[in-house]
Amino acid sequence: MTTATTAEGSQAAHHGPAPGLSRWLFTTNHKDIGTLYLVFSLSLFMVGGVMALLIRAELFQPGLQLVQPEFFNQMTTMHGLIMVFGAVMPAFVGLANWQVPLMIGAPDMALPRLNNWSFWILPFAFALMISTLFMEGGAPNFGWTFYAPLSTTYAPPSVTYFIFAVHMMGISSIMGAINIIATILNMRAPGMTLMKMPLFVWNWLITAFLLIAVMPVLAGVVTMMLLDVHFGTSFFNAAGGGDPVLFQHIFWFFGHPEVYIMILPAFGIISQIIPTFARKRVFGYASMVYATAAIAVLSFIVWAHHMFTVGLPLVGELFFMFTTMLIAVPTGVKIFNWVATLFRGSMTFETPMLFALAFVVLFTIGGFSGLMLAIAPADFQYHDTYFVVAHFHYVLVPGAIFSIIAATYYWLPKWTGRMYNETMGKVHFWLSFIGVNLTFFPMHFIGLAGMPRRIPDYALQFADFNMVASLGAFLFGFSQLLLIYNIVRCVRDGRGAPARPWDGAEGLEWELPSPAPYHTHQTPPRVD
Repeated sequence: MTTATTAEGSQAAHHGPAPGLSRWLFTTNHKDIGTLYLVFSLSLFMVGGVMALLIRAELFQPGLQLVQPEFFNQMTTMHGLIMVFGAVMPAFVGLANWQVPLMIGAPDMALPRLNNWSFWILPFAFALMISTLFMEGGAPNFGWTFYAPLSTTYAPPSVTYFIFAVHMMGISSIMGAINIIATILNMRAPGMTLMKMPLFVWNWLITAFLLIAVMPVLAGVVTMMLLDVHFGTSFFNAAGGGDPVLFQHIFWFFGHPEVYIMILPAFGIISQIIPTFARKRVFGYASMVYATAAIAVLSFIVWAHHMFTVGLPLVGELFFMFTTMLIAVPTGVKIFNWVATLFRGSMTFETPMLFALAFVVLFTIGGFSGLMLAIAPADFQYHDTYFVVAHFHYVLVPGAIFSIIAATYYWLPKWTGRMYNETMGKVHFWLSFIGVNLTFFPMHFIGLAGMPRRIPDYALQFADFNMVASLGAFLFGFSQLLLIYNIVRCVRDGRGAPARPWDGAEGLEWELPSPAPYHTHQTPPRVD
């Protein structure tokens, strides 16, 4: 490592705490930047959640018409984009910033100033995207997958700003991924071989390679959109010799690995939490690593299972059907290993463990409905119905979001030196668990009955299940206020956490004084 980079990493140590706002603006400390990512992610999680509640309020009963259909379409688009790129991904990058250097014995990330820059691009990108709501013609209304030609020929003028915002998010993701790879490969403590790394680090290493591979594909497809909109090209316009289905191929070649980018770090979190509360080593460490790598490789050859209805050749449908079923095998290996880790363990059920167990059960349900969607002839019935909405929300809400919440509860004592309120954490878990299942389980049935997604009104026979789903959504949404209150209370005046907070039995009260102030801005100078 060069002297200049070393100086960057230890800059805060030499100059002490920077005053007020400038500390957060210019910080190169991985803990500060991790905190910024997590706070940003939580903020956009709430914004995207409000949009989801607007969608569910409109669907509470048929004929309600709370909002205009055009605004409803804008909400479905913005909700998806904000949750994927603004809530889930920055949260995982924040967890990586906090934990990866600590887990591998590094003093900081390899590229501290790049780390700062990759965060500060994000608030501007999302400010630009959300500002489209106030532009003439309104926000993008073509769904989070922004299929052409709807997003090119028939798009509102704000599509240009949307494309620029997507480019900025992609740049941030690529820089963050380069930083994580450089840190893990170059800055491990002596003696820490790759096969001794914690599974969270392994999962993030593989995720970072996925990010670098697929983000340029997203950049390519939105650049082609920009050229179609403003420069007279016809990449996706059949009238000019283009092909609208080409858009779907390029988008999903990015989009399917992206789904695994949002779940592999979650697998890493669960692989840390379950062994802790089962008081056992994780079962089959090596097979967990190989399964993660297999998922990452296979994720590149299954993209067209999103496109069974576009008129693929039969051989194409068979190929994508069988490869999609194949990707369930390494995922099943992970589920098996987690269950085997739990088997005959000395389990306790603190809040992080409850969220981790809910992850295993509910993510498995999402996996099974994914296998149903993988069957090409059956997918003709399921495609673009609420069954698909139920499937990917079972993967992403109890999957990605539950794992992020579990990680927050699990590492809060380490981050702050204080304990959160365990009772409030458990209440938050049970309200979230009930809310998630009330919201998304009925969607399987209305989807199988034929209700299409992304519509603001529906036929009378879908009314009862939609009402249940909307009530569940409001329960889940408002229960997240408990999470925010618990975090703020923990940071401000939680009781002192012991050195090993998860060693005791459930409910054990720790009689320890509050810790000394926890200065996250101090980074030890690098010793080469």
